[in-house]
Amino acid sequence: MESSTDEESAVEDRRIERRRRWRRVRRVAYCVGGAAVGLPLIAFWIAYLLLDVRSPQAVLDSLSKTVPLRYADGGELLRVVPEDGDRRFVPYDKVPEKLRAAIVATEDPTFWDNAGFDPTGIGRALLTGVGGGSGITQQYIKKSTGDEDATLGRKLQELVLATKITQQQSKERIFESYVNIISFGRGTFGPAAGMNAFFGRPLDDTMTWSEAAFLAGMIQSPSVHDPAVSGDAHSAKRWAYVRDKLVERGYVHGAEAAAMTYPGADIRPPGQTRERLGYDEYHVKQQVLAELERDGFPLSRLQQGNLIVQTTLDRGAQAAARSTLHDRLRGEPKEFRGGLVSVDPVNGAVRAYDGGDNGVRDYAGTAHPLGSAFYPFTLAGALRTGTSPDERVPSPEKINFLGEDFAYPPGCPQSCTLRTAMSSGADTPYIALAKRLGPDAVSAAARDAGIPATMDGTPTLREKDGYLIGSGIAVGRYPLRPLDVAGAYATFAAGGMRTTPHLVDKILDQDGDVVWQHEDSRTPAFSPDEGTSRRIADQVTATLPATLPGGRAAALRTGEFQHGSSEDTQDAWAVGYTRRLATAVWIGSDDERRLFEADGRRLAGSDVPADIWRAFMSR
Repeated sequence: MESSTDEESAVEDRRIERRRRWRRVRRVAYCVGGAAVGLPLIAFWIAYLLLDVRSPQAVLDSLSKTVPLRYADGGELLRVVPEDGDRRFVPYDKVPEKLRAAIVATEDPTFWDNAGFDPTGIGRALLTGVGGGSGITQQYIKKSTGDEDATLGRKLQELVLATKITQQQSKERIFESYVNIISFGRGTFGPAAGMNAFFGRPLDDTMTWSEAAFLAGMIQSPSVHDPAVSGDAHSAKRWAYVRDKLVERGYVHGAEAAAMTYPGADIRPPGQTRERLGYDEYHVKQQVLAELERDGFPLSRLQQGNLIVQTTLDRGAQAAARSTLHDRLRGEPKEFRGGLVSVDPVNGAVRAYDGGDNGVRDYAGTAHPLGSAFYPFTLAGALRTGTSPDERVPSPEKINFLGEDFAYPPGCPQSCTLRTAMSSGADTPYIALAKRLGPDAVSAAARDAGIPATMDGTPTLREKDGYLIGSGIAVGRYPLRPLDVAGAYATFAAGGMRTTPHLVDKILDQDGDVVWQHEDSRTPAFSPDEGTSRRIADQVTATLPATLPGGRAAALRTGEFQHGSSEDTQDAWAVGYTRRLATAVWIGSDDERRLFEADGRRLAGSDVPADIWRAFMSR
């Protein structure tokens, strides 16, 4: 009996102990849960009390600053100067309703109803990594503080201030503040300056839906979406995105939507007289600003931070590029246009960049068919399968590749090898080689050398559908930019080590301290093994022998792209390198036409482009 009582007592003691343990666990859980909820709320409340939003007028005052661009040696290259009249403040009721709708539809569709931020957009950005999750109010906070770093602290500050300003100000006032400090491109801030810069008209209710869609589309990346920088095709693609958002979100209906057309014919070229820049300098400025924007330093951030940009450009090389292009083209037909880019193979630093001085089109950053100057990439693709450059190859007068017939006059010596075909300018041996390798392998070799996968969001080395690799891969039909071509040939110059061409070296503050530095990266291009990649690159180099004045060894490939089915030329190239510089020179025109030199001969890569290349590399 006593034993039974003891057992019952022990069981009861265990129950009591279990209840005590669970109470302790619950207390700890409550404390942890309370801290998890309470600490962020406390931090949010403290930040709410301490932080304030600057007025748009104060922000505009801070934006009226020049941004110096320097050469690599620290000397001044040019200055990005705000244009007079670009800081006009526009009250909310003077912003056309069409523009308000286009901006809200594109940048923040829940703006009129949210509490300063869209939790759905932020969650989507966190889960997918697509988009920054920032609506109009948050974007204003970023622009007004000048802090756009992707840090947790900055994001907390942004959310606090977005909440605070929404509670303190009307949505109309917030929109007014936002629209007056954002950039619409071409050095402008605010919708009045943007409308004037692109359409040469005052901002009023005569604005069309098409114009509103264009200006709203500029906000996301104003230095990139400008058609004077990236071309009408890229700009029209961005415009169509905004138009679709207007339709999708019910701002534009039926006939109105059908009547909207890309306003390319109405867009005016950039007015350079106020900046006193030549077009060649303007192209450099735009390329540098676009690169900075991609690296997280838009113009507004540079201005508010009093920052200085040090480029990779070499003062002497830049002057040589300008003079050699200008001097050699002086006596040629007036329709001739040219671009030159020179890259340091060691680190990808662009030492010279000249997009021509013929207008707003940047010929160094515009894509053109590479033609037979593409063949070194085909050769690289073959070399990494074990093919020898001295292998004998067929040299037919006609060949069919992927359903297209190619016919060229015989150009290879009787004993035709890949080496002799390269030096003699024969075409069909390399078309036959592309056929043997397959289009995917040829495309992969060019990409591995450094041709980027996309240009302005459009796939390179592909047909217009963005997927199919057609017969054009064999003859260099797909357009490429001199900037990218110089970078890809630099991989051969660097012994198979690939880098990324860039024009910005570092960003400095007013004290000369480095705020941001480009990080160089070198990767074996043609094989994971550095030795194998070097062997392939060196074998390509050995097929491109050239000599510069003074006996300096170099490599050079010239080439042409034919106009239609004719034997005449529409694009001509000279691309080559030493161990110190890789340089691409393109000569063509503003449209696709047959080109003939001053003496009546058809344009050849070995003539005008090669003359410019040799003169530049010699200097």
